[in-house]
Amino acid sequence: MSTVVLPPTPGTTVEGEPTLTAAQKRRRGMAAGDPGSPAGRIAGYAAMVLAALVFLLPLYFIVITSLKTHGDIYSNPISWIPEPFVPGNYVDVFNNLNFGMYLRNSLIITSVLTVVEVTLGVLSAYGFAFLRFPGRDLLFVLVIGSLMVPNQITIISNYALVAQWGWRNTFIGIIVPLAGVAFGTFLMRNHFLSLPTEIMEAAEMDHAGFFRTLFKVVLPMSWPTLSAFTLITVVTEWNQYLWPFLIASDDSVIPLPIGLTQLQDAEGMTNWGPVMAGTVITTIPMLIVFALLQKQMIKGLTAGAVKG
Repeated sequence: MSTVVLPPTPGTTVEGEPTLTAAQKRRRGMAAGDPGSPAGRIAGYAAMVLAALVFLLPLYFIVITSLKTHGDIYSNPISWIPEPFVPGNYVDVFNNLNFGMYLRNSLIITSVLTVVEVTLGVLSAYGFAFLRFPGRDLLFVLVIGSLMVPNQITIISNYALVAQWGWRNTFIGIIVPLAGVAFGTFLMRNHFLSLPTEIMEAAEMDHAGFFRTLFKVVLPMSWPTLSAFTLITVVTEWNQYLWPFLIASDDSVIPLPIGLTQLQDAEGMTNWGPVMAGTVITTIPMLIVFALLQKQMIKGLTAGAVKG
């Protein structure tokens, strides 16, 4: 006995499920909280505005305070626009303290530490990813374990060692104890392991050596992650405070974060105009670096999140 298959009636699928028109799908999406719905878009915009206020409002107050007179800072109600503008606060920063030297010291410390940490991080990560040697996995576990140790625990021992070697109040005394590369090794090693094995095998068949493979094959495919590593390192070292504060004792090696503390001490706890001007000056270099590397950083931090 043959079975007769009837064609689906309008408005249903072959399995008997009702088909939905475009309008019905849109209504269902709205009811389910679809981000494309008006309610979803409004909620998204509201969240973005709230986040922007949380992050930008304190920055706005820092900038306008750096341009206010002493009396305008304490006005009641708060003045949202400086009246009058006082750009002289920025001049006072450089006149009252050796702020230019502090800026130079921060540039030296951050630049050297960034070069050292990125270089050692890339080389060690490349070794952990592609070289075979006894105890490799155990050594990598020890490197990862060092990430779990707070830096404050090692301060006393590092200080005693630096003082014994006569490195107090020197750039080398500030730089060497901070040149750890555990985070960079972890980040870059995991990225190197995600690279296509076919390309690495092709480089090996082409008899490419250690450094040729690194610079001609691996690094060109790793710029986003390397940029993220570099930016994180620059920001971290630029904002170092505790260790330079313990080692530096005069203006010849004091970086900007400590200079801000001295500026606050010089101006007292009431004249916040020059202090906020110094804060803006300290922030500008990092804003420039972030603006130059933000796209690469985002690509690096999200690499491998989506597979196509």
